[in-house]
Amino acid sequence: MSKKTLTIGTRGSALALWQARHIMERLQAGNPHLRLQLRTVKTHGDLVRDRALSQVGGRGLFVKEIENALLDHEIDLAVHSLKDMPTELPSDLMLGAILARADARDALVFRGGQKDLSELPHGSRVGTSSLRRRAQLLSERPDLEILDLRGNVDTRLRKLYAGEYDAVVLAAAGLDRLGHGEAIGQCLPVEVMLPAVGQGALCAEVRADNEVVRRLLAPLDHPPTRQAATAERAFLHRLEGGCQVPIAAYGQVGGIQLRLRGLVASPDGSRVVKDELSGPPDEAVRLGTCLAEQVLESGGEEILEEIRRDG
Repeated sequence: MSKKTLTIGTRGSALALWQARHIMERLQAGNPHLRLQLRTVKTHGDLVRDRALSQVGGRGLFVKEIENALLDHEIDLAVHSLKDMPTELPSDLMLGAILARADARDALVFRGGQKDLSELPHGSRVGTSSLRRRAQLLSERPDLEILDLRGNVDTRLRKLYAGEYDAVVLAAAGLDRLGHGEAIGQCLPVEVMLPAVGQGALCAEVRADNEVVRRLLAPLDHPPTRQAATAERAFLHRLEGGCQVPIAAYGQVGGIQLRLRGLVASPDGSRVVKDELSGPPDEAVRLGTCLAEQVLESGGEEILEEIRRDG
């Protein structure tokens, strides 16, 4: 590997490039003689800009083409936002590293200088492309007008400041990574807005048979984040959720316990089923699956059936 250039695949947005360069720098720091290069890959999610994500397709919109490049040996590893990853990977691929999670919360950026969701005037226009965010916002503030919002972070902020919206919801981690942290008016507490599965975490996907790259990535892996994310992804997998369903989950490892919170909501926010479980971190898959069963039995199944019927 010392004589070979390692190729890292990524989407071409400013945020995706920041994430790929971050992992590149981490790899370079631990392996000074390693030669590294980036290759950008356009995904289906990048190409379809005129429709909400829920209308385009399920999870995997931003990863499939990159995975194909990995399977075709055009790249050696792929960098993703973990929240974009399907719960089932191609059999020849695996997550070689899940890095320590940044801020998992959603953030509100206000045009009018507000500092709290409660300060938005009645009927304010809030931009988001996420059904999860839409449902939880409407559950908290049913008077708001929720409007679709697509584009990269800079585009979304530009639309806000041009007056198309009174506020927009974005991932706090993405804003921080791109140097827009000062624009955040409020980081929404997880009690108000439960994050997306995997939000705030980066991952590196590799071919399962590439032992050399797997060894290079191993020091970057953060076990508590992997355990929390594994529980969240098991929750999502049991619910068979994608971009078309308002589902959220957030795991936190503290000491010898993993606390997992999960949610299913109707798209209009009129019904929200929340629950939580705690248990040993090494039982992450079981915790996620059990919590999903609890949510289904508490009314989540009815919500999901209605969404599938209407969809």
